[in-house]
Amino acid sequence: MLISTDHLSHSLSDIQNRLPFLLDFFKKFPKGDAYLVGGAVRDLLLRRETKDYDFLIRAVPAKALESFLRERGSVSWVGKSFGVFKFIPNLNPLEEAIDVALPRTESSFSQGGGYRDFSIVSDPNLSVEEDLKRRDFTINAMACNLKTLELIDPFQGLQDLQEGILRTVGDPALRFSEDSSRLLRGLRFAVQFDFKFEEATWRVLKSSISALNARREDYAFVVPRETIAKEFIKAMVSHPVRAYDLWDISGAFAELIPELLTMKGCPQPRNYHSEGDVWVHTRLALSQLLTPEFKTEFSEALNAEVVLSVLFHDVAKPVTIQTPERDGVDRIRFHGHDTIGAQMTRAIVHRLKLSSYPKDSRYHVDEDHLAWLVAKHLILVQGEIDKMRAATIERHFLNPQTMGRKLLQLIYCDGMAAVPEHPEGHILHYWVIKERIHKIEALSAERAKVPEPLLNGQQVMKTLNLQPGPEVGKYLNLIREEQLCGRIATPEAAIAFLKETRLGLSSH
Repeated sequence: MLISTDHLSHSLSDIQNRLPFLLDFFKKFPKGDAYLVGGAVRDLLLRRETKDYDFLIRAVPAKALESFLRERGSVSWVGKSFGVFKFIPNLNPLEEAIDVALPRTESSFSQGGGYRDFSIVSDPNLSVEEDLKRRDFTINAMACNLKTLELIDPFQGLQDLQEGILRTVGDPALRFSEDSSRLLRGLRFAVQFDFKFEEATWRVLKSSISALNARREDYAFVVPRETIAKEFIKAMVSHPVRAYDLWDISGAFAELIPELLTMKGCPQPRNYHSEGDVWVHTRLALSQLLTPEFKTEFSEALNAEVVLSVLFHDVAKPVTIQTPERDGVDRIRFHGHDTIGAQMTRAIVHRLKLSSYPKDSRYHVDEDHLAWLVAKHLILVQGEIDKMRAATIERHFLNPQTMGRKLLQLIYCDGMAAVPEHPEGHILHYWVIKERIHKIEALSAERAKVPEPLLNGQQVMKTLNLQPGPEVGKYLNLIREEQLCGRIATPEAAIAFLKETRLGLSSH
């Protein structure tokens, strides 16, 4: 990878123009220093957009810096010993608060792997190089001097960026023992940037992975499950296949989601799945999320619920498998793996706190949504699509209250990853249901909007002299089916249909 620093001066000047408090800073504190640090520098060099700005301020006392920031925005103080201000400027506010910090040193007082187990001392006169020593990976241990517009790179992070290498700052055993969440941060960076680990860093990472399940004396996890959830989901959404592979070979799946490993070696009926075992099928399904064809079919950005539904859709196959030799069935079968898979998915979401991201984030996972997707992934396999009721299609795929769009994406990936032994004449279920959906939508378009139900429950009960109960819902579904198929279009026609149906049923 060829990385040029030619654009650095221009980019740093642009940042200062977009964040006027930086220009004010040099006027107020001409002897002070300000640096852009950490991941923002890495992303700047990679020409990647970033919303996460971290600034380091030297040679300015904490109280003076706080006063300066409060005059220009809102400030929260992240612990006096941390020396970090969360700052939201009044002018040109960003989506996320800016970190404005004093230089600091960190030393782990337990080596127990907890990110809170640090003695942190801030010192406005500490050199920027000393501050960078405490960081995790060399690609995150660079800084840009906003006064001179120069890159400061004491650990050759730029060279590692050029070579696509992830290397810890200093001894990897020490870095990972200080904070075990760095193990998963490393995996995420490798997935996001398609980087390889430096040999010693990789060796220590794999040997240290069990620390992710370490507990304190009070049995609380050293690495919070919420931290694990965020690293895992970001990696999976960033690149599902690379994350799947790295979490496997690093041992992270074995420690955190061992249910997935039982898919390895779990056979499938070859006439439907010549691609291989359940593990191979799942990997192939995840790979569909990255194809140009998928991106053309579904233009929206990937989100966590879709990716994880593909990951977990067959998680129960190993526990439900029936074979001709052992169970006397006609072929390998997985009876109930959809419903049991939904139960297992709920357990995993709960155990790993996978709902940790905010609800408006594409990384958010709703336990009910994800379980519903896994439970419904066979809906097109369990019956003939051309005979499926239009009301059923509407309920599952067109109702804004359900995950219909996401279910279609799961069905597409699952179908594309199932390679029949004899593919001649094989038609993907997805294309058939898409055609049915288009017909229903076309009918709705003729009426300028999705048609409202012709009758409500009260009208059905009055027409047929019924009491409240399941029978009312049955008749409502029958009316809706006739309406969506275009056979009735008015309340009067619906009442006539009801009477005819009731009369027909009573004659039997």
